[in-house]
Amino acid sequence: MGTRDWLTVSAAAIIMLSGSASAAQLDGVTLPDAVSLDGTELHLNGIALRTYSWLGIHIYVAGLYLEHPSHDAEAILDSPEKKLLAVRFVHNVDVANARQAWREGFEDNCRAPCHLAPSDVERFLAAMPSMRAGDHSTLAFTREGLKITMNGKTLATITDPMFSRAVLATFIGPKPPTPRLKRELLHNTK
Repeated sequence: MGTRDWLTVSAAAIIMLSGSASAAQLDGVTLPDAVSLDGTELHLNGIALRTYSWLGIHIYVAGLYLEHPSHDAEAILDSPEKKLLAVRFVHNVDVANARQAWREGFEDNCRAPCHLAPSDVERFLAAMPSMRAGDHSTLAFTREGLKITMNGKTLATITDPMFSRAVLATFIGPKPPTPRLKRELLHNTK
């Protein structure tokens, strides 16, 4: 898939995320029940709120979209089907904290035989900006790899399937940011 195709996929996903006749809402964020990724319809599997600390600070709302809804994290991670994670920030996150959270997520969820190329990790982390309340990000998972966008702009594209799996595992793998986030993303909304 060429750069132009990736831009089309990203634009289509963002357009589809902007509104729908049927939608799910959480913490003031509305996500549609379905989006289109490269011509494939994906269905909202679950919507979750990421909180931080014992204070329960609201950080972001995430929606996991799948071709075929599932409650099984391992089956989702192993599936070659297209997936999309839509993230809407409701709190500011500085770049140092964002990068640290990704590092911890990779360390906690990329276990043997998982091995990430250090150059991919560094390129991915270097592309991460600070996030502001209202920013929206998408992580599009296809057979061609992973594409990360922020507010419609491509941040990184990684073609290693193991890296793609590791990124999604940081949300639904063995050690997600919170058990509730994982549980709600795996909650079939249909």
